[in-house]
Amino acid sequence: MLVDSHCHLDFNDFDDDFDDMIQRAKENGVTAMLDAGNNIDALDNQLKLAEKYPFIYTAVGVHPHNASEYPQIKAEDFVAKTNHKKVVAIGECGLDYYYDYSPKEDQFRVLNEQIIAAQETGLPLIIHNRDSDDDMIEILSKAYKQKSFSGVIHCFSSSQKLADFALEIGFYLSASGMITFNKSGDIRDIFAKVPLERLLVETDAPYLSPVPMRGRRNESSFVVHTAEKLAQIKDISFEKLAQITSDNFYKLFRKASDKGRYDFK
Repeated sequence: MLVDSHCHLDFNDFDDDFDDMIQRAKENGVTAMLDAGNNIDALDNQLKLAEKYPFIYTAVGVHPHNASEYPQIKAEDFVAKTNHKKVVAIGECGLDYYYDYSPKEDQFRVLNEQIIAAQETGLPLIIHNRDSDDDMIEILSKAYKQKSFSGVIHCFSSSQKLADFALEIGFYLSASGMITFNKSGDIRDIFAKVPLERLLVETDAPYLSPVPMRGRRNESSFVVHTAEKLAQIKDISFEKLAQITSDNFYKLFRKASDKGRYDFK
């Protein structure tokens, strides 16, 4: 039993073999997937998949790369999209100073609106963070003091400082294929200290394929390799790690029906 807590199944990378990809996921013990949002205008396509497959959930959000495309977007625009039973989270959203595809002020503005949406709906926030730790801590801290909210730092590859802050406010940290990379010792050291009850695993497919699948398009079945590495880091059995991270998924994404994973056919 494994849950791929963050992937992008609606991307056209899977157009040619979607059903085969789903079958491979099933064969590798994946029982649910969260198709995270990158662009609020793509939600209809995400929902087509979520409505067809009971084990696929989705989220509504605007990625920091796309922030400048939405100069007028408000929290209520996200809230209005959360009535659907398969929309279980807000995001992904956040800050990305590595690529800087959108100006920082636009990233701040769109992130803040999604934080408000999470606060108003009670749905967890899926945070993307790259090279922006200090600003991320400042923004989340200020908002959290006004009204608490839950969430996850997806594909965690940041500092111990951000990890400590995220855990302090009750967030989860999600391990991606990056923890399998040879040069990711610092990230593995951070995950070694994360409490088991705050861990998730993900693929971020179609990106970041784990060892030994580097160089290939990532897909949900590959989450098994990340889970195996995380179990090694935590010095527990793979079966225990799979059970814990699956249970954690349903604790965080409370709107996701636990029954979905037993309908994987």
